Amino acid sequence: MTVPAAAASGDLSFARVYASPSLNGPVPREVKLSPDGRFLTLLRGRADDREQYDLWGYDRTTGQWSMLVDSRKLGSGKDLSEAEKMQRERLRIGDLKGIVSYTWSADSQSILVPLDGDLFLARLDGSVTRLTDTSEGELNPALSPLGGHVSFVRDRRLWTGKVGAEAAPVTPQETAEAVHWGEAEFVAQEEMDRHTGYWWAPDDSRIAVQRFDESGVAVITRAAIGAEGTKTYDQRYPLAGTANAVVSLHVMKPDGSGRIEVDLGPDKDIYLARVNWAPDGKTLYVQRQNRAQTRLDMLAVDPVTGKARVLFTENAAERSWINLSNDYRFLKDGSLIWWSERDGFGHLYHFKGGKWRQLTKGDWVVTALVGVDEARGKVYFTGTRDDVLAQQVYALDLAAPARLKPLGEPGYVHSATMDKGGQSLLITRQSPSQPPQVYLADTSGKRIAWVEENRLDAAHPYAPHLASHKLPEFGTIAAADGTPLHWRMLKPDMVPGKRYPVFFDHYGGPSNQQVTRGWISPLAQAIVDQGYIWFQIDNRGSDNRGVAFSKQIWRAMGSVEVADQLAGAQFLKTLPFVDPAKIATYGWSYGGYMTLKMLQANPGVYAAGISGAPVTKWELYDTHYTERYMGDPREVPQAYATANAMADSAKISDPLLLIHGMADDNVVFEHSSALIAKLQGEAVPFEMMLYPGYTHRVGGPKVGTHLWESIFAFLRRSGVTPPK
Repeated sequence: MTVPAAAASGDLSFARVYASPSLNGPVPREVKLSPDGRFLTLLRGRADDREQYDLWGYDRTTGQWSMLVDSRKLGSGKDLSEAEKMQRERLRIGDLKGIVSYTWSADSQSILVPLDGDLFLARLDGSVTRLTDTSEGELNPALSPLGGHVSFVRDRRLWTGKVGAEAAPVTPQETAEAVHWGEAEFVAQEEMDRHTGYWWAPDDSRIAVQRFDESGVAVITRAAIGAEGTKTYDQRYPLAGTANAVVSLHVMKPDGSGRIEVDLGPDKDIYLARVNWAPDGKTLYVQRQNRAQTRLDMLAVDPVTGKARVLFTENAAERSWINLSNDYRFLKDGSLIWWSERDGFGHLYHFKGGKWRQLTKGDWVVTALVGVDEARGKVYFTGTRDDVLAQQVYALDLAAPARLKPLGEPGYVHSATMDKGGQSLLITRQSPSQPPQVYLADTSGKRIAWVEENRLDAAHPYAPHLASHKLPEFGTIAAADGTPLHWRMLKPDMVPGKRYPVFFDHYGGPSNQQVTRGWISPLAQAIVDQGYIWFQIDNRGSDNRGVAFSKQIWRAMGSVEVADQLAGAQFLKTLPFVDPAKIATYGWSYGGYMTLKMLQANPGVYAAGISGAPVTKWELYDTHYTERYMGDPREVPQAYATANAMADSAKISDPLLLIHGMADDNVVFEHSSALIAKLQGEAVPFEMMLYPGYTHRVGGPKVGTHLWESIFAFLRRSGVTPPK
């Protein structure tokens, strides 16, 4: 294999991109403040294994860091249960090892640490107590709000016990294996960003517990094809247009006594979207979403009787849907800070005494509610008021919400979290020239201390590659309806007069924004070092541009996204430094679906296409995601027929590389195997690279390297190469 001169002169290889330590520098996970505010804790990957995480703590009184729990010393290395493996896949942390989550006790003296399927209690004096030692795994472990109880799910039942004592099951033993207590059903985990099925009252007096029965849910036989054998799983998977799990909600005391069922209404075909306790524990708030995802009811529930009333209702815009959110907060005075798209853009509202007051407004969006300082009447959030490509942290005063105060530095993309009382900010910022930095700030945004400065100095892992680091260029082009579409581009070192190939990277799906002013993955820099222009554009249907922008894919997936990506390709062909005959397009998951639709719709426009883990038939994807955008296939079959990537597969005439993990439990391998058979049956030439044992994520130090070397070998075979 001949390596192009451009690649030989570049100093960033695919092997280095996937090696340890990470070229992004140390990016902490699960950063938290102890309830008393003294300690800041986080999970930090090891220098020699970026996927192995330990628990570290920073004592704000002494200014000292220390490792609180060493995952290698404490861990047993035993295999996780299949349920926990699948739950980690839902959380997109299936590749991580060691400690992946933890919970502070209410007294700030100890931390609950799940590790290798068991539970440990780590104290600040360095001692560690094992709480469970079983062959079964403990899912969704938690400490009760006051710290008196530990709880978890085992064998489809909720278990609780006083800390240090033996835990016992507090929900019934069901005879049917399809019935689960205390867990979130598949679509709640995968699509609704709800990963637990039980909720403690703030005073430890009660627990709200979900029960779900998936006996009516379709069973798919998922084959996890490995290198030396195949395992099959009969997985309950709610295909679009088929039955969902039947969900109910119950309230009980910590020992399981006094259990009552919450009245969720006569319609059983609904989604249990969110569950929260009022700060005083006297009301249970439940968000109930209809199957069509056009209506969301906020229920106020009496936890003693289970009786519910509708507090308010959100209705979707015409030809659109309701986006679920975690951006709301119940306040001690009984009012609510609430995120809604009711005016066409995602904004914050204050609901008090049955009346609404809009707190933020304009043709921009609030991207997250960060925290609330109730005593001072301050609300903190992130949003795009100043730049749709660089979300900022803002503060507003409930008494005068029109005056927004930006708290971060201009030129950075920000995200943030706060402690429960809204007294300290944990801010993450990044820019095209600065990988993510994390710092502790006061409520004015003033930095108190670096959590991870991640400075690009000589000791940084990326330092040896700074000489070839390229900064992006940004711009807009017009969609067919005149809507501006944002793009960004990285260019290699170019010789005047020569034309260069383009690696056109896309996703295209809803609830996603690709083009920002943030740090760009070293993977993109490695592609540029190969001598390619790297390019992205956000099409209509993507996120953070308002309802009118996003809803254009309603019952029409694979339409405006494909047209807007084509507009991007046509723009590229007008640039004097672009080789118009060498634009290759790449996408994964929804992006893989997009590659297929783009090649089908516009033969000859793209020199080659790479389709990773594509959805090929929307009828094979799950209810909550697919029906949100496409409707129920039993009601609108023609919309599905038009949107799928199978019917027009014979129109693919450009070189195609199809990639899929053969143990994928999200976009199951059947999506690709069906397409493979169809293409073969139509004598359509294509290439494929399959990864035995890998799920929806195909990566790692060796396999990630293999994946990307394979992609670029395919591009060379297809003639998509840099100029000589």
